[in-house]
Amino acid sequence: MRVSIAAALVALAHSAAAVTGAAEGFAKGVTGGGSGKTVTPTTNAELVSYLTSSESLNIVLTKTFDFIGADGTASETGCAPWGTASTCQLAINKDKWCDNYQPNAKKVAVKYSKAGLQPIQVKSNKSIVGSGSKGIIRGKGLRISGGQKNIIIQNIKIEELNPQYVWGGDAITLDGADLIWIDHVTTSRIGRQHIVLGNNASGRVTISNCDIDGRSSWSADSGCTGNHYWALYFTGSNDMITFKNNYVHHTSGRSPKVGGNTLLHAANNYWYSNPGHAFEADSGAKILVEGSIFQNVKAAVDPNYAKGSWFVSPDANTNKNCAASLGRNCQLNAYGSSGSLSGATTGFLSNFKGKNIAAAADPNSAKNVVNTAGFGKI
Repeated sequence: MRVSIAAALVALAHSAAAVTGAAEGFAKGVTGGGSGKTVTPTTNAELVSYLTSSESLNIVLTKTFDFIGADGTASETGCAPWGTASTCQLAINKDKWCDNYQPNAKKVAVKYSKAGLQPIQVKSNKSIVGSGSKGIIRGKGLRISGGQKNIIIQNIKIEELNPQYVWGGDAITLDGADLIWIDHVTTSRIGRQHIVLGNNASGRVTISNCDIDGRSSWSADSGCTGNHYWALYFTGSNDMITFKNNYVHHTSGRSPKVGGNTLLHAANNYWYSNPGHAFEADSGAKILVEGSIFQNVKAAVDPNYAKGSWFVSPDANTNKNCAASLGRNCQLNAYGSSGSLSGATTGFLSNFKGKNIAAAADPNSAKNVVNTAGFGKI
């Protein structure tokens, strides 16, 4: 009887944590673990083993996996580019960053968990799905690189990657990947980037319904306000990113930074509470923003990094230019106590033609993103 009950509970957990819905936009068609077996890790070692396996797997997270200190700690000399106040991030001297880029910054002692700088290398054909609000990874991120593809990350939280230190770790990294869907993921208290793509091409990517939570006790913005500066970094050499229904809040910069050769479709997102800037863009960026809300965002884009090609859906008449490539008109954006975006370049819109394009609604739909984005909300 005990065996039967245990088996039933495992089966129930598997059923409850199956992938919900399907990817919209560029990652449409991703299957992740698909028909592969379903596994439920109970230890850190099991989780790593499943994620790095060459098998097709559906990996169900039913607990918190705490990696803080699991790979040891490092005590080194770092630097303090933003000062030594208790709310300022210090920096790890990763790849001699302090020496090469901040030679005049005060040298300081830093002590950090090595796990934050040693992400789990996820292999192809995986679904990583949290059960309810139980799937949490602390202190270590996920990295998809070297040609790995067909991966779904849904309904999990990644948190506490040395948040007091720049270079303390990235939550999710894509670098030479394809067909990746990141959905209903919460990232919180991260040392460096919450989600980073680049420098190698990451192909077809959809990031949807995610909570990019920039609230922190330390930050690297002017005045060290507790609004995380390093949030989203999209600089792959040939990336197509659908960024839809995401809640990006309490950040102060790079939310996102777009460069490389990235085609970004940002639809129905809600940017909130940013005393610095949201977007940065380099010359290779191709950015379409529609149906989104910017609320209490001082600058929607850094004026010193507003390069690349932009179509920001400025008015109903101009938005008709989207129809030829997207099959519909683009949706207006909305701004409340915020700076605004500008740009109506239409030439690059042809890059969307024939691709899987996410639908977009008017910005009123983005008001509810705060209630629906993140883990535990499926």
